[in-house]
Amino acid sequence: MDDKTTALVTGANKGIGYAIAEQLGATGMRVLVGARSDTGREEAVERLRASGVDAHGVRLDVTSDESVADAAAEVEERFGRLDVLVNNAGISGPFDPVTWTQDPTTLDLDVVRQVVDVNVYGVVRVTNAMLPLLRRSPAPRIVNASSSMGSLGREPGPVMAAYAPSKTFLNGITTQYARAFADTPIIVNAACPGLVATDFNGFSGDRSAAQGAATAVRLATLPDDGPRGGFFEDADVVPW
Repeated sequence: MDDKTTALVTGANKGIGYAIAEQLGATGMRVLVGARSDTGREEAVERLRASGVDAHGVRLDVTSDESVADAAAEVEERFGRLDVLVNNAGISGPFDPVTWTQDPTTLDLDVVRQVVDVNVYGVVRVTNAMLPLLRRSPAPRIVNASSSMGSLGREPGPVMAAYAPSKTFLNGITTQYARAFADTPIIVNAACPGLVATDFNGFSGDRSAAQGAATAVRLATLPDDGPRGGFFEDADVVPW
């Protein structure tokens, strides 16, 4: 085990996740690209290495207990510890292509289960599996990729009856982790990237992936006296 800071970013093969990995790598961190797709993961690692990032791929399906356990074992075997975990992987679930909404009155519960399994259970699954490795770090950081659509105080955007509540749930989980880690070096926060133009939303956002990654990167590199259990977009606190 060396002293190089190691960061794992889930869903890092494209979009905001890739941009987070790229920006963390630019700070000198070793970056682990966690992704389910072998092809996408390998291509992302190649691109990152071409830009000078110390990048490595880790096969990771956040919905699979076995896959997550295998990923944790691989990280331990290859690198010994983990310093930064960015839980970026997420899905919206199907929505009306005309109105860009998920109508709660016609919502398929299987869609809700699928979205929550990735956006919430996946975060818990990965975080808990990686915790023994994070505890070996002198300054562990966890960032959960949320959305202002999960804010009960702000309620932006269209009605998204599966996606938005999943982010509300994630925000609640983030605060509980922060309470559990209150007397430890582990700092956990939630980050909203803003409306980013990616394939997640049909490239309809007003921000680039690089701009959307900035908040998560800032939270992943907080000093020891940085905020805990917060929800941030840029430099602003997002109301729960």
